[in-house]
Amino acid sequence: MIARAVATRSMIPIARPSLGDAELEAVRRPLASGWLTQGPEVAAFEQEFAAFVGAPHACAVSNCTTALHLALRAAGVRAGDEVITVSHSFIATANAIRYCDAVPVFVDVRPDTYNIDPTRIEAVISSRTRAVMVVHQLGMPCEIGAIVEIAHRHGLPVIEDAACAAGSEILHDGAWERIGRPHGDVACFSFHPRKVMTTGDGGMLTTSHAEWDRQFRMWRQHSMSVPDTTRHASSASSSRNTTRSGSTTG
Repeated sequence: MIARAVATRSMIPIARPSLGDAELEAVRRPLASGWLTQGPEVAAFEQEFAAFVGAPHACAVSNCTTALHLALRAAGVRAGDEVITVSHSFIATANAIRYCDAVPVFVDVRPDTYNIDPTRIEAVISSRTRAVMVVHQLGMPCEIGAIVEIAHRHGLPVIEDAACAAGSEILHDGAWERIGRPHGDVACFSFHPRKVMTTGDGGMLTTSHAEWDRQFRMWRQHSMSVPDTTRHASSASSSRNTTRSGSTTG
């Protein structure tokens, strides 16, 4: 009888979330409060993330694809428009453009960085170009300074797909700055379990434009202009007023 050794194989994950007591407590708090969507925990996260990247405004949404879609809407991208983007990225980058019925115009990457090649952008700008959407590939910042200069020279807003770039930094004007300040008009982050920072899923838009931030907050809740916290407080107030009124009438 000939014995054969059976090789054992172990799975090597692409990414495995590191979760501990702090994360379990972070999940417990909103569950205990009754706020399962939005609410004070989300508002606090927005403020902390804005401070983390150095942005004036941060708006949380369901995922980064949603963030990209809303960023394109704020930039005025409509059906038939063209959006310049990079040829090497996760499919969500191009999908968000197609959600607007716009056309992605792909620009090749630099072989040494895998990021969009700024020297190729101007050649594809046309009368239908409405925005430039760049990607910080795998969290490695692209040449955002050069890209913003080109785009703004042509009157085009710049959207940063920063899905993997939470915590990434770039040397900008002689100082190290976090991706997401933003250096373009808006930056979009992902909190998918494969990312450096995760909330189970989720996304974030950071911007310097107060009006864009206001639009993001309306759009994420079906264009309702009264925020959730205000509606909740109003409902509680009405309930108390009704009780007092009833007691007086009785």
